[in-house]
Amino acid sequence: MGNLLHVEVHAANIHDTKSGESILKGALDKYPSIEGVSADAGYRKTFEEAARNLGKIVHISERINPKEWVVLPKRWVVERTLAWLNNSRRLSKDYEISINSAENMVIISHFATLLRRLSRL
Repeated sequence: MGNLLHVEVHAANIHDTKSGESILKGALDKYPSIEGVSADAGYRKTFEEAARNLGKIVHISERINPKEWVVLPKRWVVERTLAWLNNSRRLSKDYEISINSAENMVIISHFATLLRRLSRL
């Protein structure tokens, strides 16, 4: 089960590789025992270098081959977690006015998903 460690909402004109560095630093501030991170191929170069400069292991998933379907080891956890968040009606559109309320709605939605998943156990 994928668990969110840190959430940041930012403008759409900031590339993921650059914003990924600040997200990693925020997660490391909260959880200094993190040893490594997983990311998809979009996070190569800038993010990968930044994580290695922080002394963290980086696992980059390979690009998907369109000719064959293959399960990628860690990627499905991230994709499934984001899919669960997409089920939240409040996150389906940009209803939030402030960045803080948008970040908090992601956290609340994730808590609700976790509670639903754990109540079935």
